[in-house]
Amino acid sequence: MIGSLLLEVGGVGYNLDIPLSTYYVLAGRSEPAVSLFVHTHVREDALQLFGFATKEERAMFEMLVGITGVGPRLALAILSGIGVADLREAITLQDRPRLQKIPGVGKKTAERLLLELRDKVAAMESEAAAAADRGAPRRSDEEQARRQDALSALMNLGYSRRVASDALDEALETSGLEAGLEPLLKSALGRLFR
Repeated sequence: MIGSLLLEVGGVGYNLDIPLSTYYVLAGRSEPAVSLFVHTHVREDALQLFGFATKEERAMFEMLVGITGVGPRLALAILSGIGVADLREAITLQDRPRLQKIPGVGKKTAERLLLELRDKVAAMESEAAAAADRGAPRRSDEEQARRQDALSALMNLGYSRRVASDALDEALETSGLEAGLEPLLKSALGRLFR
């Protein structure tokens, strides 16, 4: 149910535990470079790293491990057994039998999940609805990460967050995020040099 991978960053290898959903995303890629959202779990005797393909998956994992009796292994098993959207739906509908079908989740654990996550999931969904109502563009995790990388690169070059963000917004209007990080940076830098 739970997989692991060895992620090399700057010549250092890190062992990450991942849910099956992340494994399937990575298995379908043809390029060796990957980008993951990582959660670091610290215990007295160990330091564990958990990798996720999306921010939503990591956020749900962090909510799950915050529940009494749900450790990181069970949280990964839950995310391997049900997708984030399906888990949110099951919690919203208070569908205990659906949660009990996940290996490792019994009646008491399912009831605890429903009780403790009900308000958190409702808050997440109302935040998403409020963002949509404000007309905020909903970008994929990859697009948001690319914009954040570009913003960080511009700030590392000495530009303030506001100036860099304004230049990126102008560049995004013409090139879009799907153009890639390098063209986005070139376009933003072109606007800054005007």
